[in-house]
Amino acid sequence: MSVISNSPSSYSISDLSKEFDITTRSIRFYEDQGLLKPQRRGQTRVYNLKDKVRLKLILRGKRLGFSLAETRRLFEMYDADKSSTSQLDTMIELIEEKKAALQQQMDDIKVVLMELNSAEQQCRASLSNSKK
Repeated sequence: MSVISNSPSSYSISDLSKEFDITTRSIRFYEDQGLLKPQRRGQTRVYNLKDKVRLKLILRGKRLGFSLAETRRLFEMYDADKSSTSQLDTMIELIEEKKAALQQQMDDIKVVLMELNSAEQQCRASLSNSKK
């Protein structure tokens, strides 16, 4: 991995893009949303270790179904209170909400599958009767 200057905790946008297998455009979008705050050296963005960790958390949150607004909220809470107590409480609340939403989706999918199976059986029965 290349580094800007000789500091192992400074990263270019292309470094992060390659490491996390995302586009530089995605990283700039997260910056536009206020989730990343790289330093600037002229036109060059310089990301530090905090930015790298935040990007990792953004991507993990995305995989878990968190919106960028929810991720931003957690970052803001952490920035305001480094003890993390309120952040962890909020994280637990968000996780419970996501789990409940996923459980509801699973229940809905099961109902739709049962309805599809029933419709398929009726169609097959009708086909079988029409061939007789």
